Order: sequence, then structure tokens, then C-alpha cells
Amino acid sequence: MCGGFTCSKNSLLALNILYIIVAFIMIGVAAGANMSSIVTSLSLVSGIIACAVFLLFISIVGLIGASKHHQVMLFFYMIVLFIIFIIQFSVACACLAINEDQERLVAANGWKESGDSIRTDAQNWFRCCGYKNFEPNMTQEVDHPSCLDIPTCCPNATDDSMCCRAPYECHCQSCDVPIKQVMLRGFQLVGGIGLFFSFTEVIGFLIAKRFRHQMDPRANIESLLR
Repeated sequence: MCGGFTCSKNSLLALNILYIIVAFIMIGVAAGANMSSIVTSLSLVSGIIACAVFLLFISIVGLIGASKHHQVMLFFYMIVLFIIFIIQFSVACACLAINEDQERLVAANGWKESGDSIRTDAQNWFRCCGYKNFEPNMTQEVDHPSCLDIPTCCPNATDDSMCCRAPYECHCQSCDVPIKQVMLRGFQLVGGIGLFFSFTEVIGFLIAKRFRHQMDPRANIESLLR
């Protein structure tokens, strides 16, 4: 019978092994999304990373608690897992619900606060030059480092004053386009993965609750033998 003690124990063990794998996947995907944006740190994505770290920790607690049928550890596991579910579900929904205006604001602020070395990395990585900003409380054109290191942008320029300062002199797109595209993909990917796996945590909570109240048949046998 699958609802028995052994089945519940094995299910909980297998589920926590899955959680460990999922935690590493979420950390890798979220960290990749954060790094790919280059100029800005995505706080919502960082929230998914934090949830994954806590999930990794609580999965180890769940493995020990399930293998030993430890009542206190299982109770602690249930409470923390449910809290992780609430946080992860909320952050994942926020990642999926972010709109274009919010993305543009985050990207513009990230570019404005970044140093020239980070902006140069972004220009070289995305093969772009400068940043067109459309926020009302910021200047229309945000300062940027030299684009002369990108030959496709200013093929005939010998001075930075000739490169990307005048629109007709620059053959590259503005960096706001690829940065916002990468941010959008990052939010969608991380949000989708986080939302999908958050529901498995509800299953883990229910299995742990049932397993915690089940009697270990081996303990009953030992008491009878005495």
C-alpha cells in the first residue's frame, strides 16, 4: 500500500533528493540571468537564488528527518518548506508579472549607476554603443565610455568625439535594446522555473505531515518482542 509508512518514507527521501537537484538548477539559472544582464543586479532573481539556498539546506534536514523519522526535524522541515513555498511563489509571480516600463527603469538605473568598466563590458558583449534613455527624470542620452574598441560601430572614426555622439556616425544599436531583451528572458526563465517547482514543495509538505503522524512498524515489532 503506497500510503503506508515505507512508501511515505521513500517518497519523502526521493522528493528531497529532487529538491537538492532543483536548488542547484535554480541557483545556476538565476545566477546566469543575473550575470547576463551585466549592468544591473536583478533583485527579484536574487530572491530566487536565496530561496534555492534555503531549499538546499532544508532538503538536507528533510533527508535526515525522513531517514530517522525524527519528529522535531520533520516539524521544522514542514514549517520552513511552507515558508519557502510562499516566498518562492511570490517572487516567481513577480518575475513573470514585471512589465516593460519596470524593465526599462531597472535597466536605465543599472546603466546610470554602473562604472565605465562595466559599461565597456556591456558594449563589447552586446556589440552595442551608448544607451538611449526614455525616463522623464533622466537625461535623454546617458554617458558612456568610448565605442572605438567596437569596429562595427564606428568603422571610420579616429576620435571618440566622432563615435556614437552623433547618431549618424554610429552603426551599432543602443545598449538599451539587448539589455532589456536579456532581462526579459531572465525574468521569464527564472520566474517560470521558480513557479513550477514551488508547487512540488506543497507536495513535500503534505507527505511530511502524513509521514510524521505514521507509526514505524519496526518500533511496534520491537515493543512486542519485549
